[in-house]
Amino acid sequence: MKDWKKIGKRLLFPPVWLMIILAVISTATLVAVFMKGLDTSPIAYAIYVLAFYTLTVICIACALVLPGYYRGIKQKIYDNEFGNKYMTDAAYRTHFNLYISFGINLLYVAVNLFTGIWFWSVWSITLAAYYIILAVMRFLMLRFVGRVGIGKDREKELKQSRLCGIILMTVNLALSGVVVLVIVQNKGFEYHGILIYVMAMYTFYVTVNSIINLFKYRKYNSPVMSTTKSINLAAALVSMLSLETAMLSQFGGENATPHFDQIMVGATGAGVCAIVLTMSIYTIVHTNKELKNFEH
Repeated sequence: MKDWKKIGKRLLFPPVWLMIILAVISTATLVAVFMKGLDTSPIAYAIYVLAFYTLTVICIACALVLPGYYRGIKQKIYDNEFGNKYMTDAAYRTHFNLYISFGINLLYVAVNLFTGIWFWSVWSITLAAYYIILAVMRFLMLRFVGRVGIGKDREKELKQSRLCGIILMTVNLALSGVVVLVIVQNKGFEYHGILIYVMAMYTFYVTVNSIINLFKYRKYNSPVMSTTKSINLAAALVSMLSLETAMLSQFGGENATPHFDQIMVGATGAGVCAIVLTMSIYTIVHTNKELKNFEH
């Protein structure tokens, strides 16, 4: 019985050097099998078993090792003065994240403007207009947080939030233009090779994270924080729409349904526009309702 336990332990917990070798061999042989069209050959099934075993032991190792690393890294963050403030102070975290998102936003504007002018692409210019509007809102939020702060003057926060809600409504004009261009021209983003999978992971991450934060930050009852998260969600939804056009361009070529791509993009685009419009109307109505209390 003890011998079986030792064998099982060695199989499930092989040395690191052996795991690395198995991972390299499994990856290389799987690529070779699919490239040569041998996915149904007898040798392929042996490779599948090896790949499954390798993946299993790697997952077990990660499950045992990563939590310890995570706790250690998290503790180091809390021990650092800046890291502790970032993790425990929601207002400071919002201010810091605004700088990051504003910088990324400007990068998107620059790339789309350059692409639009260089290749005379109406699609890129329209996207640049969309990101310019988002950049304006983030700049206004940054300036407000820098001058007034979060939680210092609720009336001013409400007015700033309402202003961004009004600007957010104009986002739908640019967004509608993007959707119309995709449907009429039947083209959108194109990511080559493995880049499309990287962008897919990034897009799903920012979208899920934006949705979670939209509800998570409601407990702070800060109009500026809530509006900032709404802006993040609006940006993430357009990234999702862009990813959909890229996925359809890459994998939808063999679809036999007439106008399938246009129908899918049109439906998703309409849904994104409806969500953004709902967020902007809710922000305006909610802030106006609360601002009436300051008039008395």
